[in-house]
Formats: sequence, C-alpha cells, structure tokens
Amino acid sequence: MHVVKIRCSSSTDHVQVVSDDIKLVESQPSSLVSEKTASDLLAATEMYMILGAVVDRAEMHNNMMEQRNNWNTLLLNSVNMMTLTATTMAGLAAAGSPSSGLRLSSFLLFSAATGLLAVMNKIQPSQLAEEQRNATRLFKQIQSEIETVLSTRDPEMADVETMMGKILALDRAYPLPLIEAMLEKFPEALQPSQWWLESEHRRVDGGPGDGIGNGWDESLEAEMREIVQVMKVKDSGDYARLGNLALKLNKALAVSGPVLTSVAAVGSAFVDSSTPAGSVAAMAATIGGALACAVNSLEHGGQVGMVFEMYRNCAGFFGLLEESIESSLKEGGVESRVHGDLFEMKVALKLGRSVSQLRELAAKSSSSRIDGVDVDEFASKLF
Repeated sequence: MHVVKIRCSSSTDHVQVVSDDIKLVESQPSSLVSEKTASDLLAATEMYMILGAVVDRAEMHNNMMEQRNNWNTLLLNSVNMMTLTATTMAGLAAAGSPSSGLRLSSFLLFSAATGLLAVMNKIQPSQLAEEQRNATRLFKQIQSEIETVLSTRDPEMADVETMMGKILALDRAYPLPLIEAMLEKFPEALQPSQWWLESEHRRVDGGPGDGIGNGWDESLEAEMREIVQVMKVKDSGDYARLGNLALKLNKALAVSGPVLTSVAAVGSAFVDSSTPAGSVAAMAATIGGALACAVNSLEHGGQVGMVFEMYRNCAGFFGLLEESIESSLKEGGVESRVHGDLFEMKVALKLGRSVSQLRELAAKSSSSRIDGVDVDEFASKLF
C-alpha cells in the first residue's frame, strides 16, 4: 500500500512522482483480482475433470463387480456339473457297465474340474466382486463430496490435491486388474482395508471452525474417547476375530476341493468291479466326487471369500472412524476442529445411532470401566 502525499510545489518532478504512485496503487488490485480469478477458474476446471473421472471409475468398478459375480456363479455351476457327471460315470463303471470309455471320460472330467477349481480358488471371484462393490460405493462417496464442494463454494487447489489423493488411494486399495495387482486372497491374518490417505481424516471432517469454543468442551472430548474405546474393544476386535475365522475356513475349503477332485480322478482311472483294488478305487472316485461337490458349494455358493472381504472392509471402516476421532482430539486448539455438534452427529450417523444414544453409550462405557467390567454393547448398530 503506497501512501501518496501531495506537496504544494510547482516542481514538475513532484507531480510526476505523485502520478506514478497513483498508477501503481490502481494497478495492484486489478492484477491480484485477475490472478485470483484465473486460479479459481483452473481449480474449478480441474475439479470438474476429477468429477468426470470419479463417475467413470464408479461405473468401471460396478461393471467389474457384475462380471466377477457372474464368474462365481458360472464357474461354480460348471465345476459342480462336471464333478457330478464324472462321479456318475465312475459309479456306472463300477456297476459293471463297459468301463473303458466311462473310466476315461470320468478321469478327464475330474481332471478338468480340478484345474478349474484351482484357478477359481486362487482368484476367489466372490471376494473380487465384493472388492469392486465396496470400491463403487466409495467412489460414489467421493463423487458426492466433489459435487458438494462445487455447489457450496469455489474449489481451491488444496481441494484438487485432496481429491486426487483420495482417488489414487482408492485405486491402490481396490485394484481392477488381476495379474500382479490383485490383492492377496489368503494372507496370514486379517488386515483391515485402508482406502484413505494418512491425513485424509483431517480434511474430511473439515467444516466451520471459527469461534471460541467451537462446540467442544471436556464432556464431549470424554464422550469421544469412550466411543473410541468401545469400538476398539468390541467392534474392531469382534470383526478381526470373525474375519480370521472366515479366512481359516476359506483356506481349508480352498485346499480340500482340489484335493478331493484329484483323489477322485486317480480313483476313476482304476475303477474295476472285478478286483478288490478296483472296487476301492470306485469308492474313492464316487465318495471323493460327492464330497468335492459339497465342499465347492459351501465355499463358493456360500461365498466365504466375500464374507472375509466384508469383515476386512468393516474393520477398515472402524479403523478410519477411530483415526478420525483421535486426530480431532489431538489437534492443538478447538478452533481448528470441525464444530463439536456437527462432529458428534457425524459419528452418531456413522454408527447408526442418534446423538442421545451415542451419549448413553459413552456413559455406559464410563460406568462399566469404573466398575472394572467390559461394556456389553457394540458401538455400531449398522453392522
């Protein structure tokens, strides 16, 4: 800001200096406005480009979800039909029918079923479908966030960077390709999904933060700490336990199916009703085929892989909510947080509760901890 002082002088030099200063003062605001307008326009344009990419991503994941769900149905029906047909042929060969063609056909069908089942158990199509289902939902959340920003205020470059980071993090959490990028279907233990940025919860919870107090007080902070404690002890722990059980069951079924069809294939090659060894081979072929059909129906018809992925995603949901609350409580001053009432309502909605129910849960958790016992209620009423 230039302060212009006009002196009473007939000197032309002084008049020229005053004129130059006035021109400088008049030119600065228009330049700043022009730069700000260009920056805002660029940010808005980029946000619209990101919005289009997000809509396309959601459609891609939805299409892949339908495709992989069809894989699960078609492959399961095909494998079971091949297994049952081969079992029937082995039984007919053992009953004394002309056995050479039946034995060969049964062996080939069991062998083909073993190969298909090995591939199916490796990729777990029901789990792949659940991954894409979750990705579709999360991309639609990002779409809603972008539309809200565009409709309520002018986007900034920080908004553009945040949304780009969210998209890339979600791409890493739920990849589309199968080769090399596919998530591990049989990890050592359940690892919660993480589809958010490390600092995302600081931005997601953003909102009006002006004003002394900002809706936060010691009682609200204590309430949030109690809610986090309940989620860690009850919800996160329970989903980790159930997810590990589903993982162990899926591993056992994934190994059992191909083993049983392999045993049945070997048995079908030696079916012969005229010898004791041939009768044992026939029993191995028929019993192995029947058991393989039952195991495959339980694993893929029951979609055990999908159940594991659901538990993994739920564990990630509680992890994100816990990080969001803990991050807000660790921030230096209440003025930098989202308004306390809004934050409390957000947590209540995510847990499927009203605000009054959330406060009751926090009070119950506090009294239970004082009494030295665990609270007998889960934080979430949604899952």
